[in-house]
Amino acid sequence: MLSLVIITGLLAFSSGKPCDTEGSNSELLLSLNKNLLRSLETQEGLPNPSVHLALRLSNHHNLAKESEHLNRLKNNLHNDIQSSLANSQSVVGLLALYTLALKSSCYDLNTVTFTVSERSEMLLTHLKRQMEQEKEHISFSHRPLTNYYQYSLGVLALCASDVRVNHHVSNKLIKAVEHEHFTHGDSESIDTYAMAGMALQCVKDAGSHVQNAAELDTALSKINQKLLASRRTDGHIGNEFSTGLAVQALLAMGSQVAECAASMEAMRTDARSNTYHNPMAISQILPALHQTSYLTVKSKMCLDEDDTLVLEPLDPVVVLPSETKVTVMVEVVTSSGAAAVYSVNTPKGSSLLEALELLKGKNVGFTFEKESSLWGPFLSAVNGEQARQSDRRYWHLSSDGTALSQGVSDFKIETAQKITIKNTSY
Repeated sequence: MLSLVIITGLLAFSSGKPCDTEGSNSELLLSLNKNLLRSLETQEGLPNPSVHLALRLSNHHNLAKESEHLNRLKNNLHNDIQSSLANSQSVVGLLALYTLALKSSCYDLNTVTFTVSERSEMLLTHLKRQMEQEKEHISFSHRPLTNYYQYSLGVLALCASDVRVNHHVSNKLIKAVEHEHFTHGDSESIDTYAMAGMALQCVKDAGSHVQNAAELDTALSKINQKLLASRRTDGHIGNEFSTGLAVQALLAMGSQVAECAASMEAMRTDARSNTYHNPMAISQILPALHQTSYLTVKSKMCLDEDDTLVLEPLDPVVVLPSETKVTVMVEVVTSSGAAAVYSVNTPKGSSLLEALELLKGKNVGFTFEKESSLWGPFLSAVNGEQARQSDRRYWHLSSDGTALSQGVSDFKIETAQKITIKNTSY
């Protein structure tokens, strides 16, 4: 009944806000497209396969810049993944995104190989092996080596590459949906439900899961209900940064564009207020605003593509540090529950990362280390204590008791507040 009420509400909303791309909406799409393309010139670290995927799923292209980025993926990212494989690390999510990025450029995946221990094998062979390892880990520990988001990405990448997904692999994902294992901390992971929805829809469309067709349909129905039930009054599904994947999943699973009108309008509103300045965030909303999903990579042909996207030169913007200072209390809670509190005055508008750097420089006993990810830097160690994925732990960030939906380099300090950094298991 709840889902029916929500669907009715969506339809009612859609009649007032049609989901078109005319006028200002098409200008916004073009602006987001350019911002994502421009990020290729300023990105730090490894090239981002999610950004490439979003650029390839857009309607307008700069084929020369996309080709340059594809070459960086095939060299820099490829070598990084190969190094991880050589060290027996679980990188199924990154490997899957790399696969989807190559597929979105219609690159022949059978020509892509990794050489590990002097043995050369195809990319898809490594992806299948990683998925088997994840599946086996679920069998004896009831959870993947990585997480169900990466596991879902793996299923989607194999399926979108026309590889028949092992029944036992897809069944593990179906069972995880059935038993509601998609959690992060104390809350449900809408991103994971969305990615699982696209993965299982691909499996269904491939027609290779006939033995468990009823269970597959039940899982897809449950994912659909979970996504709709998590839709907020402002249109976001989960939060601002999970809405893009959620809308992609709903469209992939058969929802009409009009049913997603409220959520699409919420993303457009946020985009106009620069909420999505992180390239990874743009890469997840852009396909949704183009009314498509990662699932369409499976049938992409790369023929007669528009090549009119041109980047105008930008005047350099000099941002002067604010003279207004705000006080930030920083509480660190270790895995044992012990807490330490610090204080730092930081310029208004600083990122949380900048505030933590200032605090570290005060030499009051606060230290931290960070690592890179596709979303930007994240905290890996605080005050000498690590929170590692291998131990299923992470540093949970909150402001005045409210969990942050952005990373340390994206969250801005505008007012005095208390930031809590807590070593948390998942």
